Amino acid sequence: MSSSPPTYSDGHPLDKVHYREYKILLQPERFFRAERFQEYWEIVCGIADHCGVKVTTNKHAFHSLIREVLFYDTNNFDIYRNAFILRKRTFYKDGWAQRDHELTIKFRHSDQDIAAQSDIHPRLEGERRIKFKEELLPLRDKLGGMRSLYSHNCVLITPEIVLEQGLDNVRKIFPALEAIDIEPKTTIELVNNVAVEEVQVDPGVFHFGHGLEAKATIAVWRNRASETSLVGEFAFQAKFHRLDKVHQKAKVLSEKFYRAVQTHAPEWVQLGTTKTAMVYQMGGKAAPDHE
Repeated sequence: MSSSPPTYSDGHPLDKVHYREYKILLQPERFFRAERFQEYWEIVCGIADHCGVKVTTNKHAFHSLIREVLFYDTNNFDIYRNAFILRKRTFYKDGWAQRDHELTIKFRHSDQDIAAQSDIHPRLEGERRIKFKEELLPLRDKLGGMRSLYSHNCVLITPEIVLEQGLDNVRKIFPALEAIDIEPKTTIELVNNVAVEEVQVDPGVFHFGHGLEAKATIAVWRNRASETSLVGEFAFQAKFHRLDKVHQKAKVLSEKFYRAVQTHAPEWVQLGTTKTAMVYQMGGKAAPDHE
């Protein structure tokens, strides 16, 4: 007699990968004025044309979106050491913080099955988004390559959670954090006391054929306190019903383009890990580098 398929704590079957996001870190010093977003986009569009990728540029491609990004963890980074990320993101309009904000729990792992089994489904009613995606990153020390991380995310919209009360308060919402073997009353705080200001544009869409399209973003992260740029990022994300049903020719073209963006504009690229890893490494304290 066959056993029942595995489910999460809320009875939901294991999530499948529905997104593929291609990410490249960019040199922060390249973004010293707003026009640099458009300059880089024009370079990328030229590379796309060379690769045979069609591009649609959005009508308001270079309208900047401003967000505040905060990471929370214990003093010893226990959340991050266990491959989780706890993030709060606040949106701004005309210089004013909006009422709605996002609280995200994210589990990242190089093994797709391990990432899928992480129960990021919350014990909380209300608006939520579950996203399971493959993130493609360049190799750490060489241009033109790629590696995968699988990111299993839950985003809650405007949850009434006081993060500074301690890890146990967050565990009541996200059962996945119960796997972290530390004292439940351990306090959590802003990672390295760094508040990130994210400036992002949504310049357009890439068309790889056979129905595979990817929305592009270009962003720069700045330290709110010092107003210094920390890192930039170019990314494009495709959504689909099933990863194994993505047409092979379209998938190959998307990867060819991703590699070409690295090698055809190397002076823009910053090799390393991820934006999150950079924030964790800013305080001079030993931080895991598993991304």
